[in-house]
Amino acid sequence: MPNTSGELAHAAPFNGDDKDAVYKAILTRRDVRSQFLPREIPDDVLNRLLMAAHHAPSVGFMQPWNFIFIKAAETRNRISDAFAKANAEAAELFSDKRKTLYSTLKLEGIKQSPINLCITCDRERGGPVVLGRTHNRDTDLYSTVCAVQNLMLAARAEGIGAGWVSIFNDADIREILALPEHVVPVAYLCLGYVEELFQKPELEVKGWRNRLDLQTLVFHDRWGEKDGEQV
Repeated sequence: MPNTSGELAHAAPFNGDDKDAVYKAILTRRDVRSQFLPREIPDDVLNRLLMAAHHAPSVGFMQPWNFIFIKAAETRNRISDAFAKANAEAAELFSDKRKTLYSTLKLEGIKQSPINLCITCDRERGGPVVLGRTHNRDTDLYSTVCAVQNLMLAARAEGIGAGWVSIFNDADIREILALPEHVVPVAYLCLGYVEELFQKPELEVKGWRNRLDLQTLVFHDRWGEKDGEQV
């Protein structure tokens, strides 16, 4: 039936160049920690990144995200100290060989990047009952992660590096950023222009872990079944 309502749009596949650009952003995106340039990101570019994040899919269209830009040196210093404390704790969890390699990895660019951004999830957004969240309360968190991914891919398209800093004690971030109890810090990102990116993920280049073979991760109909055989 032809569309006469004006509410639907054609779902034709992208043309070759547009399609290639989507996959290029996905396949060449890298977590950036040390290649930032001291160049400010214009407001219109930041707004495009936020627009991309805000157009992420969200269960029940709850849109649970908020965006906190961190520019003040004092705040960044406190964040950096919180990372250093948590990073020292994390290093002690690895065996001696892995601990030595871990200590050589640069895992943040809090002070080096022009802008830090914390993306949060408001767990009260949409009220006590949200469509699609009735049986899995964590779909708001999953939705927020989709916003993070959208922003990181848009950043790649803009020539902006994005590094996800995850090594924090939750209480430290909450206190520094004055987050309400019902708001969860999902991703702390370091953003800035870059001239070069690793051809492979940095942790693979540095010998921490290799990319898994995709075919070993694909099952059919139920866990562990591949092409009619249980593995």
